Amino acid sequence: MKTINIKFLLIAVLGFTMSFAQQTPAPKQSQSIAITGATAHVGNGEVIENSIIIFENGTLKTVSDMTIVKVDLSNMKVIDANGKHVYPGFIVPNSTLGLVEIDAVRATDDESEMGSWNPHIRSLIAYNAESKVVESMRPNGVLLGQIVPRSGRISGTSSIVQFDAWNWEDAVIKKDDGIHMNWPNSFSRGRWWLGEDPALKLNKEYDKQVTEIADYFNATKSYMAGDRSSKHLPYEATSGLFNGSKTLFIHVDDEKSITDAVNFVKENNVTKTVIVGGYEAHKVADLLKRNNISVLLKRVHSRPELVDDDYDLPFKLAKLLTDKGVTVALETSGQMERMNSRNLPFYAGTTVAHGLTKEQALQLITSNTAKILGIDDMYGTLETGKSATLFISEGDALDMRTNILTHAFIDGRELSLETHQTELWQRYSNKLGSED
Repeated sequence: MKTINIKFLLIAVLGFTMSFAQQTPAPKQSQSIAITGATAHVGNGEVIENSIIIFENGTLKTVSDMTIVKVDLSNMKVIDANGKHVYPGFIVPNSTLGLVEIDAVRATDDESEMGSWNPHIRSLIAYNAESKVVESMRPNGVLLGQIVPRSGRISGTSSIVQFDAWNWEDAVIKKDDGIHMNWPNSFSRGRWWLGEDPALKLNKEYDKQVTEIADYFNATKSYMAGDRSSKHLPYEATSGLFNGSKTLFIHVDDEKSITDAVNFVKENNVTKTVIVGGYEAHKVADLLKRNNISVLLKRVHSRPELVDDDYDLPFKLAKLLTDKGVTVALETSGQMERMNSRNLPFYAGTTVAHGLTKEQALQLITSNTAKILGIDDMYGTLETGKSATLFISEGDALDMRTNILTHAFIDGRELSLETHQTELWQRYSNKLGSED
């Protein structure tokens, strides 16, 4: 009886796994592909109304107006996209996709490490390419992401991956692109759950916390100037900030803290810096522009944080910064951030209703993001010589009503758009249909 029960359990587990397994990653492109007749949104502000896009071996060979280019398509797979739209694959930065599967199950949560100073902790090796949450990004056109650890003063090192892979080695596009620091808040709220006053108040530890960061950076520079005979892994990882091989992503929101952070990186000769969150970045936009510092703007669909903020401030922040000449991209961190990552294009769509053009909004999740992450040589726009990472939508991809993908490609590989969610949708749609 015991043996029978064990066998039954194994069969049940196997059946569940097979029913809801991730889609098998697509094979390499084996035939030239031409997409004809679509409206091509290049990602740099340019639109080609009647386009022809040809790619082979994962690389874009032709992106042009179909009426002025004559090409022999006889040996190619031709996708007639007349009336549809083609976009570069969307990129979600500052994400914990693949690091957590189920929040309530500790064994599936690998987004943070113990301790405050962890620049040597690499998110890449913890990334789960077979995550069902990651898989659900693709049907909305989100094909690439920056995977970021959380917690501590310095959380660790991020990497950039594509969302159709067997494992992290296959997924990686750019290893160890940057280090993520949580800058102290100059103001804080009381912990209401402990009976404290939830109103804003000065952080009395702010100066001390900033000094700790300065001391850490000074220790790193002293270590780098020494013989380094005994390896110190955190200092070794931090050294990339001074030689330009890594970007410092500073997670910070308020005006004073952003100003202090910018002055700090200037004093310490950090060559590449990005502000993450940046709720009050519009108040110091000139400072950011002058120092060539970009912003990964916090989730658009948020409420104002202060009682005297405009009710629509989170919706129009991208417009305010763009008008000042700051390079802006959108991120999705916050409550339920992994699941909300699939809504990235609709956050961009909201910025259109608050001042940006559609092509400017598109840049917030394509070319601008690629520039900030340092992958714009291959991703972010539809240009000859770049990766064929793109998708075809039946309508406007920034509108949730019309963002309906028919095809998607990563490095020329045609992806399956089936996920655990689409399987369930089809299953229960059939059930309802059969009851009629």
